[in-house]
Amino acid sequence: MIRTLREARGLTQAQLAELAATSQPQIRRLEAGERQLSKEWAQRLAPHLGVAAAQLMFGEDSDLRFPSGEAALPAPGSRQSTHPAPPAETPVGYSEKKSASTGGIRVASGMHMQSNGDRSQGERPATGLSPANARLGDTLPDPSVKIPVYGQAVGGIDGEFVMNGDRLEDVFAPPSLSSVAEAYAVYVAGESMEPRYFDGEIVFVNPMKRVRRGDFVVAQIQAEEHGPKLAYVKRFVRWNAQVLVLSQYNPEKELHFAASQVVSVHLVVMGGAV
Repeated sequence: MIRTLREARGLTQAQLAELAATSQPQIRRLEAGERQLSKEWAQRLAPHLGVAAAQLMFGEDSDLRFPSGEAALPAPGSRQSTHPAPPAETPVGYSEKKSASTGGIRVASGMHMQSNGDRSQGERPATGLSPANARLGDTLPDPSVKIPVYGQAVGGIDGEFVMNGDRLEDVFAPPSLSSVAEAYAVYVAGESMEPRYFDGEIVFVNPMKRVRRGDFVVAQIQAEEHGPKLAYVKRFVRWNAQVLVLSQYNPEKELHFAASQVVSVHLVVMGGAV
């Protein structure tokens, strides 16, 4: 659908990439289905393709809405959906129900979870509801934190790519990384780690956590004093005063680097399409 809409507007992949502040290889992967069309990608591309983001994700006849309230626009010549639109604010949580075993317990109301953890054990809440059976923890980390993405569209023989600090784009951090100041992500280049990680897939990195044998890592290597820093997405084997050893799947082999050439070895915490 992306390709059809792009060609209908007379845009090349490179032109659409420039409008959406991304790269031509990313557009190619999205059109080919090699990269998942996420909500964020749909919102970035839709304004330049003349459709709503929901239409781009779910089709021209979609009457679905994103949580932000964006509704799909009716396709030209199509009838407006007769389904009533959901209310602007839908309470999140469970409705109050009574049962023989629990009495009346409300678990959540609106966007705020109710907890009676600060009340004494025998005290009932003023609403007359039964005390909560668990104390809730802290609020989730800020879901709007973004982290930089590094990488290249084409990697070397072993999937290495130049990692010189130039960011390709920013993506939303997973909750586990939203409070890690130095967190970042990289695009996998090449097929050397298939079937664990695929070409063009994104991996998220926590540089603050300790690396152990068997972990997947992003290792930065500088073979020459003034040469480029090359990054490898591999599996960690060992690292001592003499050598760093990494392994890959395709073809299966070990890579050995002199310890003096190692710039950093950072832990990959998760991966996936964006």
